[in-house]
Order: sequence, then C-alpha cells, then structure tokens
Amino acid sequence: MTPFQRKRIFYQGSFFVLFVFAPVFDLLRFDLIAGHLIVFGHPWTLGLDDYLAGRIDNGQMALDILLRAIAPALLLAAAVLGVAWRWGRLYCGWLCPHFSVVETLNQLVRKASRKQSLWDPKPGPPWHPDGTPAPADRRYWLLVLPLACAFAFLWAVALLTYLLPPAEVYGHLFALDLTRNQALFIGVGTVALSVEFTFARHLFCRYGCAVGLFQSLAWMSNRQAMVVGYARERARDCAACPSFCDDVCPMRLKPRNIKRLMFACTQCGQCIDACATVQRQHPEGGLLAWIDGRRALQADGSQGLLSCRPLARRPRPPLKARALNAGAPASGRTG
Repeated sequence: MTPFQRKRIFYQGSFFVLFVFAPVFDLLRFDLIAGHLIVFGHPWTLGLDDYLAGRIDNGQMALDILLRAIAPALLLAAAVLGVAWRWGRLYCGWLCPHFSVVETLNQLVRKASRKQSLWDPKPGPPWHPDGTPAPADRRYWLLVLPLACAFAFLWAVALLTYLLPPAEVYGHLFALDLTRNQALFIGVGTVALSVEFTFARHLFCRYGCAVGLFQSLAWMSNRQAMVVGYARERARDCAACPSFCDDVCPMRLKPRNIKRLMFACTQCGQCIDACATVQRQHPEGGLLAWIDGRRALQADGSQGLLSCRPLARRPRPPLKARALNAGAPASGRTG
C-alpha cells in the first residue's frame, strides 16, 4: 500500500469513528424527544416554542429560521459542492463512512474470488501490480456475509442514536431490553443494509446516493476540475498490462476513459498508484496522473481518451511485447 493510500484510509477510518461516536458526545444529532438538533452539546432550535408563547414576533421568528436553518444548510451545501466542483467527489473517496465499508468488503470479495463485486464479469489478474501473487481463497467468503451484517448492524444502531438519546439506545441494547420501535428500526435497518452491503455497494454509490450524484454534477460542470489524466501517447506501454487500473477501481470504472464516463469517480487515486507501481522502473513513471486546469480541458471527450500531454501517434507493438517490470506475463487486454 502506498503512502497516499495509507493517508486516505486514515482519513476514512477517522471519519467512520466520528460518524459512530458523534451522537454519543452530542457533537451532532437530532433528538426526536426534545424535537430539535443538538450541536456540540447545545440545543439548536428555531425558537418555535417562544413564538407560540408570544415571546417573539413574526420578524424574529423569520430571522431565526433564516439564520438557524436556511443559512447553515446553504453554507454546508455550498462547501460540499464547491469542493466537488474543484476536486471531484473527495467526500466519497476520503471521508464517506459508507464508501469505507464498500472498500473493506470489496477487498474480502477480491481475496475470495479475485473480483471486487459479484457483478464483475470475470476475475482480475492472479497477481498484484507489484508482481506478487494474488490467489483466490474461497475461505474468505466465510467472512464476507458476517462482516456485511456486522457493519449493517453498527450502521443501524448509529443511525438510531442520531434520533434518540444514545445513552437510552445503548442502555436498552446492552440490557437486551429494546422497545418495540427501537427493535424494529434496528432490525429493518440491519436487514436492508446487509442486503445493500452484500449485493449493491458500489452500485448504490453510483446510482442511488444523492450526495454523490450532486457532487458528480458539480464536478462535471467544471471542465478544468481535477481529473485522472491518461498519457495516451504512451498507450503502447499498456500492451502487456492486464488493466490493473481497471481492476483496482472500487467503483468499477475504467480510469483511461473520457471524463463523462468517469462520472462516479471518487478521486481515490488507486488507479494512479497501481499504474505507478507497474511502471515503477519506467523513466517516465506511470501513465495516469492527476491533471487540472488547461490540461484537463480534453476531459470532455472531444479528443477521445484523456491525456497528460499533447497527443502523438505511434505504431502499436504486438501483444507479445516485453512484459512489464512487475514480472507479469503478457495479456490479451490492451490499453
């Protein structure tokens, strides 16, 4: 694992812990019993009780709604979409607690079948980008479903603590004395999330997540936003590679494609790291790199594939060209 990926996983793990424990420490939750938000231990109300009691007038009530509801929501949306407009779905790839579960389960499925998803058409290569073996071991299937259910249960309990006092939820849970509604919420949530974590995962991220969708729309609207660029003029260096960049993508995308076909890219950088590892002894390094500004203008597809440098035509060598530095055998997959 590269230092870049270790840093990303650290951020993911830290945010997952924050997601689980934020309600416990009253950092952020909505208390259904009290009927208002709690932010950093303090109630966040709209002043409705004061308005109904006649202690504030219509103007003050309108101002409270503007400052305590509309303005914070707009600022949060602007911050998330502003980051996405400039750098893409960074929240998804670097913070999202759902995506961290997706990647964890993907790795177990890969170890069990050399696939990251049940829906992958065929297994990936039997070696890692650095040339070390990557055999499939079916015993890992014994961990996939239990871990998916465990994550689903944790998610369901955590979501409930955002709505009810955490001390009450965890107290009833540890005493095995949940109320009917609490048990129903956790039970239904666990079943639904278990199915999603087992069968959907990246499909939900691509097609079902509103947060991801709006980030992608913001990113696509900026033609000069940061994107993965492909050095097309060096495409012959891909000839002997079994498309590691495609294989490692947790969203099951093809990183050498045009930007509009990379709509759901989470900017995790795994494709770039895989290519750099395969090409580690090449004097020019990997063929994939982050690009932005003017270099990213070709990402609209008018030039075909993305490019890190001006396009140049070169004759394509036969598939039995020299193997990559990783020691991998020549493959029928081409760049």
